[in-house]
Amino acid sequence: MLQAPPTGSQDLNGAARLLPLDRFQGSLGQRVYQSLQQAILTLTYRPGEVIRKPQICDRLGVSRSPVADAVAKLAAEGLVDVVPQAGTFVTRLSMTDIREGAFIREAIETAAAELVAVIITDDQLRDLRRNLMLQETLVADGDQQGFMQLDGQMHEMLLSFTGFPRLPQVSQTAWLSVHRARQLILPVPGRLRTTLDEHRRILAAFEARDPQAARLAVQQHLRQLLTYLQPLERDHPDLFSPQGQP
Repeated sequence: MLQAPPTGSQDLNGAARLLPLDRFQGSLGQRVYQSLQQAILTLTYRPGEVIRKPQICDRLGVSRSPVADAVAKLAAEGLVDVVPQAGTFVTRLSMTDIREGAFIREAIETAAAELVAVIITDDQLRDLRRNLMLQETLVADGDQQGFMQLDGQMHEMLLSFTGFPRLPQVSQTAWLSVHRARQLILPVPGRLRTTLDEHRRILAAFEARDPQAARLAVQQHLRQLLTYLQPLERDHPDLFSPQGQP
């Protein structure tokens, strides 16, 4: 059975696990939102856990207004549920949402890869190679979260190379449910190195400027991830919504 990462679940004050605002950039409201979103996406805040706004205010040193705004934005993204008379909770995972997000991401990225393989520049290839070299270093160090950050940057670069400015945001929004679920498979032995090999094949297809090979490499990469995600609902039922419920 896959093992969930430790989260300090015995700590009733979940806000104590939030990263401080100086770790983020932007306006005060943006930094509060980023801190909360990061905690949810990395499962620092567990699916189903209560979001206690006063404790968040104390931890981040802010008033209630930016916290309320951040929670409203997270609710619009489907990351928190606001239940009248009950409270605010981190949304539980849904295998339906995970499959849908993976489907949308595959449709977007395979089309993008096919286009980019034809138009990619030497400078863009150099940027991808640099990203991959850093990935190799992080895999060697066993830095899972650092690797995931570079993984996300690589996919964002791929989409940005299409020249369509809204594409990365559309794909990222669809990917939120998948991103959370991925945290549960990071401890799987060899998964980071397998992912790195998949990224190498994507880069090789771009270097060959082969659109069909690029499309296939991205498709295989994303579908391979889904095979790891399929058992999660069985292995971690406490983190998933019951069948038929939101």
